Amino acid sequence: MASLTDDAATYFMGLQDRICAGLETAEGKDGSRFIEDPWQRTGGGGGRTRVMANGRVFEKAGVNFSDVHGELDPAFASGMPGNGLHFRATGISLVLHPKNPYIPTVHANFRRVEHGDARWFGGGADLTPYYLFDEDAQHFHRTLKSACARHDSALYSRFKTWCDRYFFIKHRNEPRGVGGLFFDYFGIGAESKSKDFGATSPLVTPSAIESDEARQFAFVRELGDVFLDAYLPIVERRRNTSFSEQQRNWQLHRRGRYVEFNLVYDRGTIFGLKTGGRIESILMSLPACALWTYDHAPEPGSPEAQTLKGICDERDWAE
Repeated sequence: MASLTDDAATYFMGLQDRICAGLETAEGKDGSRFIEDPWQRTGGGGGRTRVMANGRVFEKAGVNFSDVHGELDPAFASGMPGNGLHFRATGISLVLHPKNPYIPTVHANFRRVEHGDARWFGGGADLTPYYLFDEDAQHFHRTLKSACARHDSALYSRFKTWCDRYFFIKHRNEPRGVGGLFFDYFGIGAESKSKDFGATSPLVTPSAIESDEARQFAFVRELGDVFLDAYLPIVERRRNTSFSEQQRNWQLHRRGRYVEFNLVYDRGTIFGLKTGGRIESILMSLPACALWTYDHAPEPGSPEAQTLKGICDERDWAE
């Protein structure tokens, strides 16, 4: 008999298909197309990596599905909810790096994890603009907030706060972008969440949804189903905006910040490396091009400086 994790794997595979089809439609008839690289994991399971490169809209886009299982390293297993060493993890992870600096980079992932006697969902979506337009950030956040409201109106505030804290580049003292939603350990109560927020934080209080796995799964499906609605209207709004070499240069420097976060802090990257994951798929999230210029900073009062300030302000974009 199929388990909820089996059902989640089936859903994530279908979501990968739908998102790739939507992105190819955005590319247009003469645009790039995804190539698929099926793979098997030594130790158990496998996945489908899909990458689009040098498109009309997307310089690099990756949409991965995986369903892997096996034995965890004991030291790594001890830091996760659950007991023993056996695990199974299935999910979809995507990062889209557009060509035009006026189109933001976007990331999303949704996953189901089993470790011993523990089962939970995690995931979210976040937006990283190079040039900040209020209407874009508002559209992205309002779409996600509406999706949350159809299940539990308190979830948006909790997961938006978690996202702001998680996607923060500590060594730069700045957020990665304008955030969105992030959640983990969804369905196993407050104990593991306290690792992120502290045991006394009200943000660790479980939602009523978390006592019902079917409702948890419905919520995750809702977020997956609205992803294209949250992002593609922004793409269409900005795709034909002309840009200069200076603006492209700023985009490449900000991509450098993206790389720093993913290699130093990202849980998905760390989990993949610690579980013997496939390196090409794990590092799919990195852009094709990025820059690190010594002591680089925007000119005071410039659009670049204004964008950086807007990102660091961490506004309530859905209001």
